[in-house]
Amino acid sequence: MKVGILSDTHDNLKAIRSAVGVFRDKGVRLILHAGDFVAPFTLPYYLESGSDFLGVFGNNDGDQVLLLQRSEGRIHSAPHVFGWGGKQFILTHYPDAVEAMARGKGADVVIYGHTHEPDIRTVDGCLIVNPGECGGWTTNRPSVAVLDLATLKAEIVQLAP
Repeated sequence: MKVGILSDTHDNLKAIRSAVGVFRDKGVRLILHAGDFVAPFTLPYYLESGSDFLGVFGNNDGDQVLLLQRSEGRIHSAPHVFGWGGKQFILTHYPDAVEAMARGKGADVVIYGHTHEPDIRTVDGCLIVNPGECGGWTTNRPSVAVLDLATLKAEIVQLAP
């Protein structure tokens, strides 16, 4: 099973459509968003993708009430701890305690965003993934990540700017 990971979309519809297309092409069954959707009008792209969807709020998500309503409860406060596909996940926006989360909570995967820089590493047997910024507004290097749950390996996929 594969998981599509994105963050910091910042309302960039072109990048969101591209990311969802990549996820569809790679057979992703779950899309995880590590925050900074910004506005609720982007949600249909995830909800109608054919994949399960979960997200957390980031620091630029202004209308959290409407995001929560329109996501049908699929966006959570960070950190959000959950199980899926036989693995334990921690999904957060901020990088502050990522290594501590990887060491201390029994998670298989910790996912974060906020820095706009891709990061894939392992700490004490826990995979840490930051997909970089999907929106591409600050680095002009839009990217997402795809995680294979069978191998617990993730890859960064660059999107067209």
